Amino acid sequence: MDDDRPDVLLTGLLFYDLVLTGLGRLPRPGEEIWTAGMGSSPGGIANLAVAASRFGLKTSLATVFGDDFYGTYCRDVLAGQEGVDLSLSRTADGWHTPVTVSIAHGSDRALVTHGQEPPYSQDALMGDPPEARTALVHIEAEPHAWLAKAAANGTQIYADVGWDPTQQWSTDLLEQLSLCHAFLPNEVEAMAYTRTDSAVAALGTLSELVPVAVVTRGGDGAVAVDQITGEYADVPALDLDVLDATGAGDVFGASFVAASLGGWPLEERLRFAVLAAGLSVRHHGGALAAPGWYGIDRWWRALNDPELRGAYGFLDDRIPADPGPPVRYAPVTPPNSGTSN
Repeated sequence: MDDDRPDVLLTGLLFYDLVLTGLGRLPRPGEEIWTAGMGSSPGGIANLAVAASRFGLKTSLATVFGDDFYGTYCRDVLAGQEGVDLSLSRTADGWHTPVTVSIAHGSDRALVTHGQEPPYSQDALMGDPPEARTALVHIEAEPHAWLAKAAANGTQIYADVGWDPTQQWSTDLLEQLSLCHAFLPNEVEAMAYTRTDSAVAALGTLSELVPVAVVTRGGDGAVAVDQITGEYADVPALDLDVLDATGAGDVFGASFVAASLGGWPLEERLRFAVLAAGLSVRHHGGALAAPGWYGIDRWWRALNDPELRGAYGFLDDRIPADPGPPVRYAPVTPPNSGTSN
């Protein structure tokens, strides 16, 4: 039966990201340091949108673009280059697209952002949300009305959560998990919200609140429980060189959704998401670092490690016969959009 619903529904704040890499150390106040690498890319909610679309998922994004160079560039990349549906998005006259400078150092990064709140809220953009197979969301302290509407129309909600700058980690936020099919926090967030002292303990608490619970552990991989199937999985991270960790968590989430829509066993879903996130950190930025099927296929074809060949042998049956054209990574300088600031 034909299914015209979007595979993934998204809404959130868009950024123009400028990523600097290759720093031997961070600069001291008043000091100038030259970097060895730079890339520019759509960021924020675009990370999820591009990562999902590159796995062939019909992806619908509701966001706000400024009517400036940055907004035009991001819109052109998302719709023209990556095939993301922007029919729910709006362009705001006179509003400046938020800009983030990401300074990658070691295996992490620091961010400096300029921007204001968008003139349209998530609820205004979504209204009565269209039916979709899944929605990928960042839940916040203040619930969004569209989320309950989406859950009510049969959309499976896959949720993440951001850093709490107050560090109060209010457990009230966890009440929103009653709307969710899956929850995918990192271990710091998971332990803070559940008042536990390990990723595994946090996973145990979360698994009582949501059908599928996943806790990501950075360099230690990820653990997950699927209460629907009764599966538990614990997979290690891959030993890959890190250029820029921006957006790796978003790539993980989109990849986990792609594998879940395919009906894969939990361990395969988790390994696939860990792999995609790992491949993304080898390139600049979040959105345009997403590997898609092309990147997964290249990694698999070049892999010689017998242990990894065994662990990821399921990819033989999962990678499409045509993994698509080469993906476009973040350019050093974006092409001229024909507009001025």
